[in-house]
Parts: sequence; C-alpha cells; structure tokens
Amino acid sequence: MPDTSANDGDPTTPEDGTNGAMNGSAADGTGSPPAAADGSGSSPTAADGTGSPPAAASGTGSPPAAASGTGSPPAAASGAETSPDLAKSAGNSPTAANGSGSPQGATGDTGASPAAADGAETSVDLAKGPETSPTAANDTGSAQDATDDTGGSSDGAETSVDLLKGSGTSPTAANGAETSPDLTKSPGTSPTAANEAGSSRGGTDGTGSSPTSGSSGASNNDDAVGLEAAAGPEDAADPRGVAAPASAVESGAADRDDATRPDMAPPVEPTAGSLVVADESPSAMTAVHALPEGEKSKNEKSKKPKKKRSRRAKWLRRSAYVLGVLILLPVAGFIVAYLMTPVPTSSQPLANAQPSTFYFSDGKSVILKKGTNRQPVPLSQVPKPVRDAVISAENRSFYSDPGVSVKGTARAFWATATGGSMQGGSTITQQMVRNYYSGLSQQRTASRKLKEIMIALKVGREKDKSWILQTYLNTIYFGRDAYGIEAAAKAYYNKDVQDLTPAEGAYIAAAIQVPSTATDTSNPKARAYMQSRWKYVVDGMVQMRSITPQQAATMRFPLPKKEKIKDVFAGEKGYMYDLAKAELLRLGYSQDQINYGGLKIRTTFDKDLMDDAKAAVEDAMPSSVSSKVMAGLVSVDPSTGEINAFYGGKQYLDNNFNTAFDAKVQPGSGFKPYVLAAALNDGMSLDDQVDGSDDQTFDGSKQPIQNDNHEDFGPVNLVTATQESINTAYVNIAQKIGNDKVMEMAEKLGIPESQLTANGANTAVTFPLGVIDVSVEQQAAAYAAFASEGVYHAPHVIRSVTDRNGKKRVVPTTGKRVFSTQIARDATYAMQKVVDAGTGTNAALPDRNAAGKTGTTSSGKQVWFNGFIPQLAASVGIFRSDNKALSLPGYSSYGGDLPATIWHNFLVKADADMPVKSFGDPSVYVGGRQYPTTPVQPQPHPSFSRPRTTRPSHPSSPTHHPPTGGPPTHLPTGGPTGQPTGRVYDGGDPNSMF
Repeated sequence: MPDTSANDGDPTTPEDGTNGAMNGSAADGTGSPPAAADGSGSSPTAADGTGSPPAAASGTGSPPAAASGTGSPPAAASGAETSPDLAKSAGNSPTAANGSGSPQGATGDTGASPAAADGAETSVDLAKGPETSPTAANDTGSAQDATDDTGGSSDGAETSVDLLKGSGTSPTAANGAETSPDLTKSPGTSPTAANEAGSSRGGTDGTGSSPTSGSSGASNNDDAVGLEAAAGPEDAADPRGVAAPASAVESGAADRDDATRPDMAPPVEPTAGSLVVADESPSAMTAVHALPEGEKSKNEKSKKPKKKRSRRAKWLRRSAYVLGVLILLPVAGFIVAYLMTPVPTSSQPLANAQPSTFYFSDGKSVILKKGTNRQPVPLSQVPKPVRDAVISAENRSFYSDPGVSVKGTARAFWATATGGSMQGGSTITQQMVRNYYSGLSQQRTASRKLKEIMIALKVGREKDKSWILQTYLNTIYFGRDAYGIEAAAKAYYNKDVQDLTPAEGAYIAAAIQVPSTATDTSNPKARAYMQSRWKYVVDGMVQMRSITPQQAATMRFPLPKKEKIKDVFAGEKGYMYDLAKAELLRLGYSQDQINYGGLKIRTTFDKDLMDDAKAAVEDAMPSSVSSKVMAGLVSVDPSTGEINAFYGGKQYLDNNFNTAFDAKVQPGSGFKPYVLAAALNDGMSLDDQVDGSDDQTFDGSKQPIQNDNHEDFGPVNLVTATQESINTAYVNIAQKIGNDKVMEMAEKLGIPESQLTANGANTAVTFPLGVIDVSVEQQAAAYAAFASEGVYHAPHVIRSVTDRNGKKRVVPTTGKRVFSTQIARDATYAMQKVVDAGTGTNAALPDRNAAGKTGTTSSGKQVWFNGFIPQLAASVGIFRSDNKALSLPGYSSYGGDLPATIWHNFLVKADADMPVKSFGDPSVYVGGRQYPTTPVQPQPHPSFSRPRTTRPSHPSSPTHHPPTGGPPTHLPTGGPTGQPTGRVYDGGDPNSMF
C-alpha cells in the first residue's frame, strides 16, 4: 500500500503538477484539477485518477462540476480527510474511515466550511462523558452533492464536539470529509482520519476556512494542506506522551464507474491512548477512547466514595420526616382554618331573644310575657362576687386565656378521636360564641367544635373581656325557664340580680352546668349534688381571691325558693293573648318577633273593666245552668273602636274557645237597628207609618210573618216598631227600601259580606229579622257607631307596640262615617225607648239614659242585649254550644231578661267613673211616652225586672213553613263553630224575634 509521509518542514509533493493524477494541483485544467487558490475555503481534488474532472471552481463563473447545488455530480474528492495539527492537540486521537469510494463534491462561496455530506464522521471525545460520538459513513457508492453557503451542516455531516468542555459544534466538512478543528485553538478532540479511497487532505484553522498551499501536497504542523497525506506517529503524538498510531491510507482513486470497493485495513489492537474503531463496517464507525491502565478520568478522580448510612440513621431520618409531617400539617391546617373562619356579623335569633310583654291599657299592669324569659342587664348591675362566682364555676382562667382552653380542647378532641363521648372543654368565650353568634349549631360535632375554637380565638383578640362576660351572662340558660342572670335571680330567689348575695350568686353559677338539677332541690340527691357543686364554686372564689377564707366559712347553702308552676295563659289571660297575637300578625309582625323580639305590647284591655265583665257574667249566670250554655260580652269605646273589656269564657286552660269573638250565632232582633238606620238613610222618618199587624204574607214567602204573642199593632211609626220589636213592621220597612240597602248598611257597620250572603240570607223575606250569623264583638262594634253618632271605628285590641330599641308604633283609631249625625240621633232615640219602656227595660241604668235593642231567635236558642251610652257600647250574647234551645233557671229565654241584666250589671260598674252624657236630640219626637234626652235626674229603673215570661197560648212552633224555593231553613246540629252558618228563619215562632 503506497504511503506518503509528510515531515515537518520537508514537503515531498512536487509543485509542478507532474506527479500524475495523485498530485494533480495544476491550474491549467488540461488534465489535472488545480487547487483552489482564491482563498475561498474550498480545496477539492480530482479523485478518479483521470485528471479530467476539474476541481471545484471558486465561484468565478467557470462551470466546474456541481457548482452550488445545480444538480450536476461534483468532482470533489471522495472521503477526503482534513488532518489538524496533531502536535498541538491536547485531546485524544480518533481515526475515521470512509469506505464509500464514491465521488463527492462540495462548493462554497461564502468563506465558510463546506457542509458535510452523507458519509461524514463525527469524532467525539468519550473519555469525559457518557455521550456517544456517532460517525457518519456513506457506503452507498452514490454521488452526493452538498452545497451550503452558510457553513451549516448538510446531510450526514460530521460534527466534532468537545465533550470535555461541553462545547458546541465544530466547523462542518465537505462530503465524505472529516473536519478536525485546529486543536491548538480548540483543545479537546484530536481526531485523525484515514481515507481508504485516496483523497486530498486539507487543514482548517478552526474558522471554517480551508486554505491551500499552492502546488505543494505536503502536510506540516502549520497549514497541513496537501493533496495526499498520511498521518504518521509524529503527527498523532499525544501531548501526554502516548502514541496514537493512525490507520493506513490506501492510495489509488476509483472512478465513478468502478464498483470495486477498496480493501479495509486489518483491525488494530487498541493500546493505551489509541482510538478504537468500534464498528469496522463501511456504513458507520464509532470511535471510543481508551485510557491507559490504571488511569482514571477527571470525573472519576473528582468523585468521592459515598459513605454507607447505617440502618438506624435511615430509620431516624425517616422518623424525623414523618414526625415533621405530623406536626407541620396540623399546624398548617390550623393556620388555614383560622384565616378562613370569619367572625359572624349577626347573632342567633335566640341569642338576643327577649319575651314580648303584653300590658293592660294602662301600660304598666302586665297581662303576661310570652317567649324567652330573658331580661338583659349591663355588667355594672351584676355584683362583682356574682361575676366571680360564674368565672369560678365555668372558666377560672377567663381573664388570662386567649378565649380557648388548650387542655380542655385537647381533651374534647381526644375523646372524639378515640370514640369516647363528646367532651365540653369550653371556656366562657367559647360558650358565648356558641350561644350568641349565628352559623354555629348546637350539635356536638368535631367540625362545629373546630369552628367554635376559631371564632373564639378571634373574638378573644377583638373583643373586650367585659363585653364577652356581659354577653355571656345575658345569654346563658340557668334553668327554671330563665335565660340570662337577671331572669335567673328572679326565678330562684325572686329578686333582681343586683340584690343577690355572694352565696346566692354561687348557687346560680353552679346551676349553669346542671340547670335541670338546680331547678328542683326537693329531691335529696339533687340537693346533695347542688351543695357539692356550690362548694366547688365557693372554693374557686377563694382561690381567685374574690372572697376570703373567712367569708367563705360564714357562707351557708342558699336553698332557692320553691318553683311556682303557673301557666301564663290561666284564666282569661290566654284569651287576651290570642286576640292580641292575632292582631299583631295582621299588623305585620312575625311569630318570631312576637315570641323573641322583646316587644312591649300595650293592649286596649282595661284591667278593671275586664274584672267587671267577668263578675257581671259569672255572678248573673244561674249556678245550675248547663255547662253547654255559653255567654259572651264585649265592651267597646265608641270614640276609638278599642275593645276595653270582654268575657270569652271562664277558664282558657279548660276551653280556649272565645265565646265573645269566635262564636257566631243569629242576632235575632238585634239586627233591626241596621234596618232602621238604612231606612232613615234612605229618606224615611221616625214618624213614618208601617203596617205592624200580625200574620202578614209577603211576596216570596208562603208562610205569614207573625209578631210575638200574635199581637196585632196595626199601623205604627218607626219608634214604636223599634220599641216593641214588631216583626211585621220591620219586614215592611225592608220591603220598602229593599234588602240590598239593608245589607249595604250592615256592611258599613262591620258585618262582612260573606256572613250577610251565606246561604242566600240576604234575599230572604226574614233578612231584617236577623237570620245571619254574627259574633258578640261585631254586634258591639256596630252599636258603637250609633254611640259615636254615625262614625264606625274598626274594633281592635292593640293600642301601641314598642320594640326593644324603644321605637313606638301607635295603632290608628280613625273612624269612618257611615251615616249622618242626625240619623244616628234618630235611631238612638228609638232605641232609648226600648230601654225606657220596651223589651229591654232590665238594662235601664239608674243614673243616665241608655239605648239598646234586645234579640231573641226562634225557640230561644240565642238571646241578646246590645246597648250603649255615649262613652261605651257593649253587647251580651247567650247560646248553647250544641245550638239547642236555652234553659236558664230563673230566667226566660228572651234577650230582655238575663242578657239585659248582665249588661246592666256591667254598665253600672263600668260607668261609675264616667261623667253623665246625654244623647243628641232626634229630628222628631214620636211614639210612646216622651222622655227628655238629657234627664235632670237619673232615669228611674223600670218597675218590672224582666220581660213577659208567660208564653202565648198558641204553639211556639207554627205549623206553616217557609216556601220551598227560598233559602235553606234547616239548623245545624252542632253548636257555634266560629264560622257563619247562614241559618235563616226556619218557621219558628216569629213572635220570639224581639
């Protein structure tokens, strides 16, 4: 195998180009390709030995082979190798082989190194890192043309990377050529190449340029440029003194058509410092650097041997990690929970709940209190020993802790975590938070406890201790239905909190934890427990230095007063409460406001008049009367509509049905004054005549209407018709003006349309005789309009409402005129005759005039008296709960008897403090005896005490019946239900309708 050696400073390659194809550096293009002399960086040589293909031109316009990628196959040397100056190389010396033998060409006119084509090999120093250094080998035998004006790497180009320093990409090489940077400037890799096809070699200076040395093919350490060169041991000398033998270069070019592959050099056994060819195949070869025996790379020298940790150390380290996590996670979670839990801005409805107090009309006398029994007081009103007693019982570190007891909280959570019962562990602040702020339930859960703790901590920082203690004392439950310490003081010792002794304060404080036990100490076990609990509190007060040991020694167990079990609704109080509550709801107050809003409700009920009404009814009722007999009384102030008294039943707890308001029964002749007012309003006069004869038949009625005792009055004026309660006369009045006008007047006087039209009562001939259902309250309010001379005031039981903030709401009392003053006076005059000399003489008052009207329904099932004086109107109704005929021992079943007597007895007491006032003068004085409207002396009581009791000889229940086409005539079998029944005149004795 021919070999050309290059010695330092002794070029052996001829300069005249006569050496043949192997040394073709001629410039005339006559057979030898000249070397590029223009410094363009390209140094092509002809590789086919024919001398015909010229070397790649320098871009001067000559048409050399494969100029700048035109598609023509280039005439570049195949497998040309560039050998750097190995004498200056500090790295290893890998060798690359290109077994392609294919003609390759590369041109470039930018001064940059030509791009490497397929088959180029990349040499990488593998001694300093795990990276591989693949080499590219082209063994296809095909011509490849790579043209790159930018110095970039083309297909298969080989890049030499210094892995010791992590440097980037070295200059690119032409097709099949290996570019080895000048190692004097790029220390690291020192590859050498062997071209088995015989090729030119050109050195680079590391800048991408490939200068030529004229016609010389010699290679030296400075420019290493030549057409043929084989690196010897001198060229591959390792700076460390390790020889790096190069592979042999087989001369002889193969032309384009020669398919003979060059012989491969035999493998060389690697020695220390040599480059080992890992893959001898023509397609790819990997250079691996072998270090001398015993020598280690720098990386290996720098690594220190790892110390093997003991098992105990590993266990301790892991335990520390676990312990850290167990500590840090809860702490982090606690911080997050604290930051994300706000203090509620609102309190629970029950936290500030106070009972609503219902007062009589004087605004002072209490009817009852309804709702939570709580009376908040400022902390200044609670004696210091009492405050200290509570702190001793509940939280002795109150003034020093942050609002939470760590010990108590840990105990509570431990009990929860271990499945034990829920523990309290709550401080005064926590208890206050739980009972005061909204958003905290009373459920005993860990989540609620955590939220409570977060809020308690924040409240402990943001609120004053005095505020916390005051809120707590006014919120906590003490037993005996007492919320707050003021209510507790009254419940246990019947005194205000400011009057409690230290011993009593200690007992009340001891009751906080066991309110049910503290409530009743009649049980010996309960008393013994409370004595022990009381002593615990007293001992704590000594420890806190609230009291001295000497004071504690003199304290005696303060047995609380026996609890009085009383129902606030007993007697008539329940009736009054129901009426007031119903009206509050109509006024727009909610149930919660009524029960817990701390409202002060001033009712219209006069305490003395309420007692008078009760006495009037119960004293007059026969003792042997059936329990099914019910009586109701209502008294109204005509100037305001205020109901100042009523009687709705004997005992609310026994029967909460209010006979004065809930029951609705037929008024009988008590309805006739509304007919009178309608007639006067329609233009009739008191002296107008109507037919009062007995047994009259009217259109729409096949049965005649009769008067009581079949009395035939003939033509009568309106005063006489009223005074004697003549049925036929009033039917004639209604027939003259029409039932619709009667109904209109009744509505104006407060009788609802639904009651007037029920079962078609308003269309019946008997409508003016009172065949509708009304309540005692409605009758009293309607008659009050006559007393107020034509102004109707809606009846009501609330005078004013004051909320807990002191805002007062007064219920308006403005009335509505329903008829003129003169009409009122005329109608009043006619009703005066009823009391003076008519059916209601039992109602006559000893000191003043009174007006009114009796009412009796068929068979005496309901009896009434409705009357008034200028300052007061009242109605009395008596009936049975089963709607049967009344049986009143000692009295007849007429409205002028027992009902008039009750009315009289009530008015005598009610008007005792009222000045005597007269009614207004009528437009005309007619009928009966004339009485002055303003008597000089009291009107004498009538000579008879009750109306006629002798029944007429004819049957009380006539045999004739109303027409079948008329309104229903049946009576319900049950008693008053509180709803209108629409019962009409059923053919009973029409004479009893007076």
